[in-house]
Amino acid sequence: MFLSANDKQAITARVAALETTLGIEVVTMVAAKSDNYPEAVWKAFALGASLASLVVAIGEVLHPDWVTTGAVLTAAVTILGVGAACALAAVYVASFARLFVRTSRATLEVTQHAKAQFLDRGLSATRERTAILLLVSLLERRVEIVADRGLDAHVSRAQWDGVIARVTERLAAGEVGPAILAGLAAIEALLAGKGIARGSGNAFADGPIEEEGA
Repeated sequence: MFLSANDKQAITARVAALETTLGIEVVTMVAAKSDNYPEAVWKAFALGASLASLVVAIGEVLHPDWVTTGAVLTAAVTILGVGAACALAAVYVASFARLFVRTSRATLEVTQHAKAQFLDRGLSATRERTAILLLVSLLERRVEIVADRGLDAHVSRAQWDGVIARVTERLAAGEVGPAILAGLAAIEALLAGKGIARGSGNAFADGPIEEEGA
């Protein structure tokens, strides 16, 4: 869906090696989006309809002909059609939808989605409570890391944010697979030598999870 076969293979191998070295569980996930953002559709429709109305009004000023029923119908269809086209673009074109989503809302939705996935997939059930979820949400271009409480004594939130920054840097260039690999390398460098309690076995698949999201 979002990762090439080579990317998936590289990520799977990197996760397996990291888990063997550190004795923790790591799950990587790529989501198309973390929420449906219905307000983006309505904002896009309103913008498109408003711009079309402005163009129609300017056209009437420049060409003040007698208003006919056909002209009124054409204007109405044009305004609604442009608005509908913008609304559809907000549904299917991520870069366009992103224009209508507030940064604060996108951040909140990605964080909530990551936490929900962590719980829904049972990552909190590891014996040593040292599982990590690395989530990349594409529409928002945001990354979230959820780490279980067994790692709280070893890693601060600021340090996790540093790992996120590494992933986001590569993600900004459109490199999803390399972005995840950079994050895994940063996680290993961060946790190496911290004396984290080792878990018992590999409870989760090493391959990346891809989903359409909310």
